Amino acid sequence: MNARRAMRVAVVAVAFAAAAGCDRRSAEPSRPSPSEVLAEATGYYCGMRLAEHEGPKGQLYLAGRSEPIWFSSVRDTIAFLRAPDEPRDIVAVYVNDMGRSAHWQQPDRGAWVDARRAWFVIESQARGGMGAPEAVPFSERAAAEGFRAAQGGRVVRLDEIPDDYLFGLPGQQAGEPAAATH
Repeated sequence: MNARRAMRVAVVAVAFAAAAGCDRRSAEPSRPSPSEVLAEATGYYCGMRLAEHEGPKGQLYLAGRSEPIWFSSVRDTIAFLRAPDEPRDIVAVYVNDMGRSAHWQQPDRGAWVDARRAWFVIESQARGGMGAPEAVPFSERAAAEGFRAAQGGRVVRLDEIPDDYLFGLPGQQAGEPAAATH
């Protein structure tokens, strides 16, 4: 009898554990796939149409929101991730994969990579939206290294991009003092 009772307790415990695991997974927000830039898509910070800016773009999804928030540059996308006053309920962040795009002006459809898995070339000759220095994303390190060899800069991961590169003045490289204003 004790063996039977122990077996029942074990079965019930396994059932509860399985149910708890299912509940935990269903409570997590689903991760949306990247959207394609529509003609009317506007940048979160600049309020201008993305089509008016050359270079890679970004998009992110917040929990409970079905449409992405658009950014006219990758640099703006990453700045949103780091800004303390922006929402923190981010469920997905995508940037254009420039290794899969033949066009700098307006990156190819379908050329997206999860920003948290991308390789970025920073401090290069490349300029993105508003003519500012750009963090150029790639899904493969070899493609990022090839771009770096042609355009200068350095290859880093998302968490290695310095805040002063993101929040410095347009045209200012990381480590440069801010220009005096009068």
